[in-house]
Amino acid sequence: MSVVDLVMPKLGESIMEATILKWHKKPGDTVKMDETVLEIATDKVDSEVPSTSEGTIAEILFNENDVVPIGTVIARINTGNGIINITPSSASQPQPAVVEAAKIIEEVPYQPTTAVNTNKPSGIRFYSPLVLNIAANEGIGMAELEAIPGTGNEGRVTKRDILDFVARRKMTGDRGQVTETNIQKTAQLPITQPQQQPQQLSTVISQPSTVYSGNVEIIEMDRMRKLIAKHMVDSKHTSPHVTSFSECDVTNLVQWRDRVKKEFEKREGEKITLTPLFIEAVVKCIKKYPWLNSSVDGDKILVKKDINIGMATALPNGNLIVPIIKNADQLNLVGLSKQVNNLANAARNGKLKPDDTSGGTFTLTNVGTFGSIMGTPIINQPQVAIMAVGAIKKRPVVIETPAGDTIGIRHMMYISLSYDHRIIDGSLGATFLQAVSKELENFNPNREY
Repeated sequence: MSVVDLVMPKLGESIMEATILKWHKKPGDTVKMDETVLEIATDKVDSEVPSTSEGTIAEILFNENDVVPIGTVIARINTGNGIINITPSSASQPQPAVVEAAKIIEEVPYQPTTAVNTNKPSGIRFYSPLVLNIAANEGIGMAELEAIPGTGNEGRVTKRDILDFVARRKMTGDRGQVTETNIQKTAQLPITQPQQQPQQLSTVISQPSTVYSGNVEIIEMDRMRKLIAKHMVDSKHTSPHVTSFSECDVTNLVQWRDRVKKEFEKREGEKITLTPLFIEAVVKCIKKYPWLNSSVDGDKILVKKDINIGMATALPNGNLIVPIIKNADQLNLVGLSKQVNNLANAARNGKLKPDDTSGGTFTLTNVGTFGSIMGTPIINQPQVAIMAVGAIKKRPVVIETPAGDTIGIRHMMYISLSYDHRIIDGSLGATFLQAVSKELENFNPNREY
């Protein structure tokens, strides 16, 4: 029979791993091409993984709630056409190319300055960033870490291994100098309810016992909220944020949209909102100032030639997600409107695919949707800038004309730009912001769509 590997799909350039939420199939179940096999989650989106071939589920290699690097084999499917595509040794581990990819993702030497040849059994162990973070938070030194028995590939210490060790150490109360006796005593202590253990232990580690005074309601963050919180904190730690503001008169734009929206919907079958008009202005200005469409890699600036605009979208549960409009500079206003509507609807209905939230190069968020007149958004890493548009308000303003100044009622809006001060200086950030403002103010009220 032919055996086909089902691997964890690539979920975007900044996504290195995903959590398995639920298996829809079990070994022995038949599966059709493109039929959903499992649900996965990242810090950006929940998604379904379809089958890449038709056949029978032969093996499931990971459990629900396991965190799996992209490119790793997660299941195998018998297609039954009489051809063997894998060797017996590969039944217990990913194929060599996948193993190498997984090492790049999850294996980080504890001392990065030391060159290690992983192809030789030198006895030097590697630890994933997650394991190292847990060790640092729990005060586990390298001597203790080296002594923890590993159940992972090639004896590697997994998340479960180190959490087991932390729990056992708390039970023994041994927090002093590590000794062989302490390690043995810690390793011998049992942990009950192993299937629920990762969730319970992570709660113990992240939430120390605290007594709250007063009348309070304690609400546990859901998984997405925890990931968003981490993403926001990481962004602040990564990029020195600067935010600039500008005010623009969008009267022509608002009046044009009000005039054509019924005809637009009748002709194109789509509603036209202000969002595609904002995106259109941003794209024009990115072409003039391409550094706003870049990322930072150490001391290198990666200027992106593709202009992929992310639009922050609120979900029904209050969380935010950022679907991406790919190659926005190649779409006209009709195309942008369709993309905006399709992605917004998919986000609200939980139908976004991993590719829908990957590859963004610049983000736009509309804080005015909820009544805010301005905001200071946090950069969506690894991008270097994010723009916020506030609520549009009618206000009396001074209008300059050749015949003299007058006062009129205009539709006014604040826009703000948060940018990474490592490469975007105040002059460039403010210049770009003013360019967007002028694009919106000089909107042609007689244009065709």
